[in-house]
Amino acid sequence: MKELIIEQTENYVRNELGEDATGHDWFHIDRVRKNALHIWQYEKSGDPFIIEMAALLHDIPDEKLNTSAEMGDLKLASFLKTIPLTDEDKDHINQIIKSISYKGGRKTELVSIEAKIVQDADRLDAIGAIGIARAFAYGGKKGQPIYDPKFSVREEMSLEEYRSGKSTTIHHFYEKLLKLKELLNTTRAKEMAEIRQNMMESFLTHFFQEWNGKV
Repeated sequence: MKELIIEQTENYVRNELGEDATGHDWFHIDRVRKNALHIWQYEKSGDPFIIEMAALLHDIPDEKLNTSAEMGDLKLASFLKTIPLTDEDKDHINQIIKSISYKGGRKTELVSIEAKIVQDADRLDAIGAIGIARAFAYGGKKGQPIYDPKFSVREEMSLEEYRSGKSTTIHHFYEKLLKLKELLNTTRAKEMAEIRQNMMESFLTHFFQEWNGKV
Protein backbone atom coordinates (compact mmCIF):
# COMPACT_ATOMS: atom_id res chain seq x y z
CA MET A 1 0.00 0.00 0.00
CA LYS A 2 2.76 2.49 0.90
CA GLU A 3 4.56 1.81 -2.38
CA LEU A 4 1.37 2.63 -4.31
CA ILE A 5 0.90 5.86 -2.33
CA ILE A 6 4.49 6.89 -3.09
CA GLU A 7 3.92 6.15 -6.80
CA GLN A 8 0.68 8.16 -6.83
CA THR A 9 2.44 11.05 -5.10
CA GLU A 10 5.37 10.96 -7.51
CA ASN A 11 3.00 11.14 -10.49
CA TYR A 12 1.09 14.04 -8.93
CA VAL A 13 4.23 16.05 -8.18
CA ARG A 14 5.70 15.40 -11.63
CA ASN A 15 2.48 16.71 -13.17
CA GLU A 16 2.45 19.82 -10.95
CA LEU A 17 6.13 20.79 -10.98
CA GLY A 18 7.69 18.89 -13.87
CA GLU A 19 8.21 21.96 -16.07
CA ASP A 20 9.03 24.50 -13.36
CA ALA A 21 11.89 26.81 -14.39
CA THR A 22 12.68 28.35 -10.99
CA GLY A 23 14.72 25.45 -9.60
CA HIS A 24 11.70 23.83 -7.94
CA ASP A 25 11.13 21.19 -10.62
CA TRP A 26 10.71 17.41 -10.29
CA PHE A 27 14.48 16.86 -10.24
CA HIS A 28 14.78 19.17 -7.21
CA ILE A 29 12.02 17.22 -5.47
CA ASP A 30 13.69 13.90 -6.25
CA ARG A 31 17.08 15.13 -4.98
CA VAL A 32 15.47 16.31 -1.73
CA ARG A 33 13.78 12.93 -1.36
CA LYS A 34 17.08 11.11 -1.91
CA ASN A 35 18.94 13.44 0.48
CA ALA A 36 16.27 12.92 3.13
CA LEU A 37 16.35 9.13 2.94
CA HIS A 38 20.15 9.20 2.96
CA ILE A 39 20.14 11.30 6.14
CA TRP A 40 17.51 9.03 7.71
CA GLN A 41 19.74 6.00 7.11
CA TYR A 42 22.53 7.70 9.08
CA GLU A 43 20.36 9.18 11.83
CA LYS A 44 18.38 5.93 12.27
CA SER A 45 15.45 7.89 13.62
CA GLY A 46 12.02 8.83 12.32
CA ASP A 47 9.50 7.28 9.95
CA PRO A 48 11.00 6.89 6.45
CA PHE A 49 7.57 6.84 4.78
CA ILE A 50 6.53 10.14 6.38
CA ILE A 51 9.93 11.60 5.49
CA GLU A 52 9.61 10.51 1.86
CA MET A 53 6.04 11.80 1.51
CA ALA A 54 6.88 15.18 3.06
CA ALA A 55 9.94 15.49 0.83
CA LEU A 56 7.89 14.71 -2.27
CA LEU A 57 5.17 17.22 -1.39
CA HIS A 58 7.17 19.97 0.28
CA ASP A 59 6.98 22.48 -2.61
CA ILE A 60 3.36 21.87 -3.60
CA PRO A 61 1.95 24.60 -1.29
CA ASP A 62 4.91 26.98 -1.65
CA GLU A 63 3.49 30.47 -2.16
CA LYS A 64 6.29 31.24 -4.64
CA LEU A 65 4.81 28.58 -6.91
CA ASN A 66 1.14 29.42 -6.38
CA THR A 67 -1.06 32.47 -6.79
CA SER A 68 -1.23 32.79 -2.99
CA ALA A 69 -0.29 30.94 0.18
CA GLU A 70 -3.95 30.05 0.65
CA MET A 71 -4.18 28.49 -2.80
CA GLY A 72 -1.04 26.49 -2.12
CA ASP A 73 -2.46 25.16 1.15
CA LEU A 74 -5.68 24.23 -0.64
CA LYS A 75 -3.75 22.36 -3.34
CA LEU A 76 -1.88 20.28 -0.76
CA ALA A 77 -5.03 19.59 1.27
CA SER A 78 -6.90 18.52 -1.87
CA PHE A 79 -4.22 16.02 -2.79
CA LEU A 80 -3.96 14.59 0.72
CA LYS A 81 -7.68 13.83 0.58
CA THR A 82 -7.06 11.49 -2.36
CA ILE A 83 -4.64 9.14 -0.61
CA PRO A 84 -5.55 6.46 1.94
CA LEU A 85 -3.65 7.65 4.99
CA THR A 86 -4.73 8.19 8.55
CA ASP A 87 -5.59 11.73 9.62
CA GLU A 88 -2.61 11.53 11.97
CA ASP A 89 -0.20 10.81 9.11
CA LYS A 90 -1.73 13.52 6.92
CA ASP A 91 -1.47 16.03 9.76
CA HIS A 92 2.17 15.05 10.34
CA ILE A 93 3.07 15.47 6.65
CA ASN A 94 1.25 18.81 6.53
CA GLN A 95 2.94 20.01 9.72
CA ILE A 96 6.39 19.13 8.39
CA ILE A 97 5.80 21.02 5.14
CA LYS A 98 4.46 24.11 6.91
CA SER A 99 7.39 24.26 9.34
CA ILE A 100 10.48 23.82 7.16
CA SER A 101 10.47 26.97 5.00
CA TYR A 102 13.26 29.54 5.46
CA LYS A 103 10.84 32.51 5.63
CA GLY A 104 13.53 35.17 5.62
CA GLY A 105 15.55 33.53 8.36
CA ARG A 106 12.91 33.43 11.07
CA LYS A 107 13.39 30.21 13.00
CA THR A 108 10.41 27.87 13.26
CA GLU A 109 10.46 25.26 16.00
CA LEU A 110 10.58 21.80 14.45
CA VAL A 111 8.68 19.31 16.56
CA SER A 112 9.78 16.04 14.94
CA ILE A 113 12.92 14.37 13.67
CA GLU A 114 11.12 13.87 10.36
CA ALA A 115 10.76 17.64 9.96
CA LYS A 116 14.42 18.18 10.82
CA ILE A 117 15.52 15.64 8.22
CA VAL A 118 13.30 17.00 5.43
CA GLN A 119 14.35 20.58 6.19
CA ASP A 120 18.01 19.57 6.07
CA ALA A 121 17.51 17.71 2.79
CA ASP A 122 15.82 20.72 1.19
CA ARG A 123 18.49 23.12 2.44
CA LEU A 124 21.29 20.92 1.15
CA ASP A 125 19.85 21.26 -2.34
CA ALA A 126 20.01 25.06 -1.98
CA ILE A 127 23.80 25.08 -1.53
CA GLY A 128 26.81 23.79 -3.43
CA ALA A 129 26.99 23.46 -7.23
CA ILE A 130 23.28 22.67 -7.56
CA GLY A 131 22.44 25.53 -5.22
CA ILE A 132 24.43 27.97 -7.35
CA ALA A 133 22.61 26.82 -10.50
CA ARG A 134 19.21 27.03 -8.80
CA ALA A 135 19.90 30.49 -7.41
CA PHE A 136 20.55 31.92 -10.86
CA ALA A 137 17.60 30.06 -12.39
CA TYR A 138 15.28 31.54 -9.77
CA GLY A 139 16.83 35.00 -9.97
CA GLY A 140 16.46 35.06 -13.75
CA LYS A 141 12.86 33.90 -13.59
CA LYS A 142 12.15 36.58 -11.00
CA GLY A 143 13.83 39.28 -13.10
CA GLN A 144 16.66 39.97 -10.66
CA PRO A 145 20.06 41.20 -11.90
CA ILE A 146 23.02 38.86 -11.42
CA TYR A 147 24.78 41.49 -9.32
CA ASP A 148 24.66 45.22 -8.76
CA PRO A 149 27.07 46.79 -6.24
CA LYS A 150 24.63 49.58 -5.42
CA PHE A 151 22.53 47.10 -3.43
CA SER A 152 23.47 46.24 0.14
CA VAL A 153 23.03 42.93 1.91
CA ARG A 154 19.74 42.85 3.82
CA GLU A 155 20.38 41.50 7.32
CA GLU A 156 16.91 41.76 8.82
CA MET A 157 13.89 41.24 6.58
CA SER A 158 10.18 40.89 7.01
CA LEU A 159 8.60 37.99 5.15
CA GLU A 160 7.27 40.45 2.56
CA GLU A 161 10.73 41.98 2.06
CA TYR A 162 12.26 38.53 1.73
CA ARG A 163 9.68 37.48 -0.86
CA SER A 164 9.31 40.71 -2.82
CA GLY A 165 12.15 43.10 -1.95
CA LYS A 166 14.59 44.21 -4.65
CA SER A 167 17.93 42.43 -4.55
CA THR A 168 20.36 40.49 -6.76
CA THR A 169 21.23 36.82 -7.04
CA ILE A 170 24.73 37.37 -5.65
CA HIS A 171 23.25 39.18 -2.66
CA HIS A 172 21.00 36.16 -2.12
CA PHE A 173 24.09 34.11 -1.27
CA TYR A 174 24.83 36.44 1.66
CA GLU A 175 21.21 36.91 2.69
CA LYS A 176 20.39 33.19 2.76
CA LEU A 177 22.52 30.53 1.10
CA LEU A 178 25.74 30.99 3.07
CA LYS A 179 23.76 30.93 6.31
CA LEU A 180 22.11 27.56 5.74
CA LYS A 181 25.05 25.37 6.80
CA GLU A 182 24.85 26.71 10.36
CA LEU A 183 21.08 26.15 10.48
CA LEU A 184 21.16 22.43 9.70
CA ASN A 185 19.77 20.04 12.30
CA THR A 186 21.39 16.65 11.79
CA THR A 187 24.98 15.50 12.03
CA ARG A 188 24.97 13.85 8.61
CA ALA A 189 23.56 16.95 6.87
CA LYS A 190 26.24 19.11 8.47
CA GLU A 191 28.90 16.74 7.14
CA MET A 192 27.36 16.83 3.65
CA ALA A 193 27.24 20.63 3.74
CA GLU A 194 30.97 21.16 4.21
CA ILE A 195 32.07 20.63 0.60
CA ARG A 196 29.00 22.45 -0.71
CA GLN A 197 29.78 25.46 1.44
CA ASN A 198 33.36 25.50 0.19
CA MET A 199 32.08 25.33 -3.39
CA MET A 200 29.92 28.44 -2.92
CA GLU A 201 32.68 30.39 -1.20
CA SER A 202 35.12 29.52 -3.99
CA PHE A 203 32.56 30.53 -6.62
CA LEU A 204 32.02 33.92 -4.98
CA THR A 205 35.77 34.53 -4.76
CA HIS A 206 36.16 33.87 -8.48
CA PHE A 207 33.01 35.85 -9.31
CA PHE A 208 34.30 39.02 -7.67
CA GLN A 209 37.77 38.56 -9.18
CA GLU A 210 36.24 38.42 -12.64
CA TRP A 211 33.75 41.20 -11.84
CA ASN A 212 36.62 43.47 -10.91
CA GLY A 213 38.75 42.47 -13.93
CA LYS A 214 41.44 40.68 -11.94
CA VAL A 215 41.38 37.40 -13.87
